[in-house]
Amino acid sequence: MKTLMRWLFDRPLKKGTVLEGRYRINRVLGMGSYGITYLAEELGRAGFRVIKQQRKTKAWTSAGRRSFNRKAEILRELDLPVAPRIYEVLHAAGERFIVMEYIEGKTFEDLLFYDGHVFDEQQTISILKEVLHSVSFLHRRGIIHRDLRIPNLIVSGGTIRIIDFGLACHLTERERVDDRHPEKRLMRAVSVKSDFYALGHFALFLLYSEFTPSGEEEKSWEEELCLSSGFTSVLRKMLQIDQPYERAEDIIGDLTSCTAKKMKQPF
Repeated sequence: MKTLMRWLFDRPLKKGTVLEGRYRINRVLGMGSYGITYLAEELGRAGFRVIKQQRKTKAWTSAGRRSFNRKAEILRELDLPVAPRIYEVLHAAGERFIVMEYIEGKTFEDLLFYDGHVFDEQQTISILKEVLHSVSFLHRRGIIHRDLRIPNLIVSGGTIRIIDFGLACHLTERERVDDRHPEKRLMRAVSVKSDFYALGHFALFLLYSEFTPSGEEEKSWEEELCLSSGFTSVLRKMLQIDQPYERAEDIIGDLTSCTAKKMKQPF
């Protein structure tokens, strides 16, 4: 039923559609559970904008409307180089849109799966530290992202920026999380640990880029990846296998002290 409703009511805008006489839709960038994202031209001004349209089926629910308002509010609060700048919220033809800065660059999903980029342990540690500095700032502002995955971290001008704050919320909020799926519960929990958990999986995506399977037997990441003991310990805490971290600064400190030399493990 949900799929049918989306097909009937959540169809994306056509290329060339002009919103409020100012923004011309160029193409669809992505379609998520809460919204549809477009690349658009601002008429009379050079450059592009990203426009996020709330799905009609989400706008019918109080939770959906709350999520849309929360995203706009959080982006306004941040106003940081690490996050896309918000320009305005539009109400056009009975629908709601957020107009944001277009960040040109490549996501880690692009780098891994389209460019075939390979990341070793030292590069992964360096990337994690940079992202964690930004995440630490978010947390100090009382905000958690809750969706720090490879499509939502983008390399732009030599800097890693965070996009898609659709699931972000304040640490003071109370939100029901589906506890039937343990991984989803850990990723979406209203806690700083949810961001660390997501970044642990992000790191594994990078590390597996240089992994070549040696057989059909499925093994754990600790068995398959040749990582230093220090980095393995950090990842176990981020993934909440061991006592989890409570502060991004502690992770950064442990990553800094990690040995860059990999210790071979038997397979």
